[in-house]
Amino acid sequence: MENDSIVTGRDIVAELREMDFSQIAWSDIMDYLVQFGKNVLMAIIVYIVGRFLIKYTIKALRKVTQKRNVEASLTSFLNSLISISLNVLLAVVIVGILGVDTSSFLAVFASAGIAIGMALSGTLQNFAGGVLIMLLKPYKVGDFIEAQGFAGTVREIQIFSTVLGTPDNQTIIIPNGPLATGSLKNSTKAPTRRVDIDVEVAYGTDPDDVRRVLNDIIEADERIMRSGVFAPFIPMTAMSNSSIVFQMRIWVKAPDFWAVKFDTTEKIYRELGKAGIEIPFQQMDVHIKK
Repeated sequence: MENDSIVTGRDIVAELREMDFSQIAWSDIMDYLVQFGKNVLMAIIVYIVGRFLIKYTIKALRKVTQKRNVEASLTSFLNSLISISLNVLLAVVIVGILGVDTSSFLAVFASAGIAIGMALSGTLQNFAGGVLIMLLKPYKVGDFIEAQGFAGTVREIQIFSTVLGTPDNQTIIIPNGPLATGSLKNSTKAPTRRVDIDVEVAYGTDPDDVRRVLNDIIEADERIMRSGVFAPFIPMTAMSNSSIVFQMRIWVKAPDFWAVKFDTTEKIYRELGKAGIEIPFQQMDVHIKK
C-alpha cells in the first residue's frame, strides 16, 4: 500500500511538471492589470469630479454664511468640518473603487462616532446650540437678554457657551444648548421700547391734575417719542386699598430705556410734591366701635 501511494504521488508530481504555468500566469496577470487599470482610471475620474463638487459646495456655503452675516469663527469652523467630512467620504469611495473592502473602515468609523457621541453628548448639544444661535441670531453681542434665570448684556457668543455681563459687572456663562432650545427674552432686539411707570396718588385727587403734571414731565423730555403709535398714554389702571393708580406709558429708543425710566420716576416724585398731590403709603384704617 505504501509503494502504491509513493507511485501515485510521483505521478502527480510528474503531471504538474509537464503543465505550462507560464501561459496561465501571464493571462491572469494581464487580466488583473487591465481590471486594475480600469479601476485606477475610474478612481481618478471620481477624484477629479469629487474635488470639484467639494470645492463648489464649500464656496456655496461660504457665500450663504457671508450673506447671513454669520460669525467669522463659525464660518471657518463649518467650512473645515464639511471639507474634512466630504474628503473622508471621497477617500472611502475611491478605496472601494480600487477593490479594497471598505466595510471594515465604515464599521470602525461608525463605532468611533457612536463612542464619541455618547462621551460628548452634552458638549455636542451645546455645540449644536451655538451653531443655531449664530445662524438664526436670536440675540447678538450687546443685547440685553434674560434666560435660564439670569439677565445681562451679551459680551461673547462662543461655540459652546454665551458670556453675559450683569449690571453689577458679574460674568455669567450659560451653555448654548439650553439657550437654543429654551425660552429667552431679548430686551434690546427691537429699536424702540415702552416704559411703564405706575403712579399712585391718594383718593380724592383730581385725575386731570395728575395727568397735567405727568404730561408736563413728558413734554420736557426730548427722549420721549410723541407721534403716531408712540403717543404717550396715561390711563387710570386700578383703585387699590390705599390709592388710585395711574400708569404712564411712554415710548423711547431702546438704548434710552433705563435712563428715561429712572429720570422720569424721580421727576414724578418731585413734581407731584410741588403740585400738592399726595403720594400715599400703604396703610390700614382701623375703626373701633364701642
